[in-house]
Amino acid sequence: MTQQLKRRSFLGLSIATTAVAALAACTPSPPTKAGAARILPTDPIIATYEARRASTGKTVSQTLTAGPLSTTRAGRSITTWGYNDSLVAPTLRGTVGDQMNVTVANELTESTSIHWHGLAMRNDADGVPGLTQKEIGAGTNFPYDFKLPHPGTYWYHSHVEMQRERALYGALIIDDPQEPLTYDKEWVIVLDDWMDGVTGTPDDVLEELSGGMGDMGGMDHGGGDGPMAMGHMLMGATSEFLGGDAGDAAYPLHLFNGTSAEKPETFTAKQGERIRLRVINAAGDTAYRFGVPKQQLTVTHTDGFPVEHTNVDAIVLGMGERIDALLTVGDGYTPVLALAEGKAQMAYGLLSTGTGDAPARVDLPTTLTGKVVHGGQLTADPSVSLPAKNPDRVHELRLTGGMENYDWGINGHRFDMTKPFENAFDLKAGERVEVKFVNDTEMWHPMHIHGHTFQIGATGARKDTVIVRPQETVTVQFDADNPGQWLTHCHNAYHAERGMMGVFSYLK
Repeated sequence: MTQQLKRRSFLGLSIATTAVAALAACTPSPPTKAGAARILPTDPIIATYEARRASTGKTVSQTLTAGPLSTTRAGRSITTWGYNDSLVAPTLRGTVGDQMNVTVANELTESTSIHWHGLAMRNDADGVPGLTQKEIGAGTNFPYDFKLPHPGTYWYHSHVEMQRERALYGALIIDDPQEPLTYDKEWVIVLDDWMDGVTGTPDDVLEELSGGMGDMGGMDHGGGDGPMAMGHMLMGATSEFLGGDAGDAAYPLHLFNGTSAEKPETFTAKQGERIRLRVINAAGDTAYRFGVPKQQLTVTHTDGFPVEHTNVDAIVLGMGERIDALLTVGDGYTPVLALAEGKAQMAYGLLSTGTGDAPARVDLPTTLTGKVVHGGQLTADPSVSLPAKNPDRVHELRLTGGMENYDWGINGHRFDMTKPFENAFDLKAGERVEVKFVNDTEMWHPMHIHGHTFQIGATGARKDTVIVRPQETVTVQFDADNPGQWLTHCHNAYHAERGMMGVFSYLK
């Protein structure tokens, strides 16, 4: 190794080389605030930070071909978009300090990109067209080349408009060279809500939602006999856990590693073995209540970072969130459930020891009760807690808008990618930054910050995505140790596309 690797020693430091000239040509010209000179992805300081990062000297290489594919779900043939002609994209895997070299071959009819969700990586590989790179044009290739900065469960997905709502996403696992957990097997689980090719396309859903609910905006979503689809809108989807409205897009299917209820994925193990579950919520509009009937999970990580081990009956994952948990295998078949929170639907898989009969879908429980938490309610393991420090800078991000006009935003502004630095949240390298997410809306939002992980409160979990319920304020802090221009946004795909985004902007 070129430098000694230490567990969690290079949080926030990782970089990759990209086409600098092309990026410079597409990056908006700063400043937009008087006297503000911004550290752009092409700035030489990015290379300086890259040089500080530890390396194993090893390279992990992969080609991801984005293109159309045909498959069968819910008994019908569908055409969608995915990587490498599969609804289940390759799981990318390496060890902290490895160089990740991924070539994206774009065989779509439109531009694309890849964002590496949760990584405190180099800014010019973050995959946000118009902010950190030029779009990958149809029929062209693009190399992502970056170091894997810290261990954990992460994922990758397109960051161009509604493409993530198809199958343009996959798991990214970074192994810890000093892994403290002991377990026998590992099961990587990607959850998703799905409609593409079944009831319409993601663009159809966005168009309908963008028209707003008009006079329906004030109706009681809790009335009636449960959720009801009205076109692509879902009425009556409520969750006390999420504070009211659980979601507003109707999905015919929920997928567990690409499988739906008619043919659930089955993972084999021996009775008594400990399984590490790595669970990723790749959905666009659905939180999942994840658990095993009549058996507790031991949650060990959230968003890649260790927490104090907590036994729960279920954990709720917002869009973009991940958890790791340990499960001891019982005899026979064990259903592993992902209940679509407030939507009366589910995805599930089966853990099997090879004995007994698999339970029928109709016999599975439709509720998971007891001790139910979300990742933002957990406590960070002391090894990853931020040292106590008064913030150098405080930003208040008020989450604004609503379903009536579908006018989501931050601080009353709808984000415009053609003017990304307008209303930017400025900061400087070396600062401790405090962010107050203040939810002024009547719906919950999973808020995500690119390029950094934050700590919730003084001792809460280290995360990059956190659930903010209606009328709730969640206060987080992070160290500004990764210069560049970094997006922050709601990870509800439709809220983000309609304007609930902003930029944390490093100044020189």
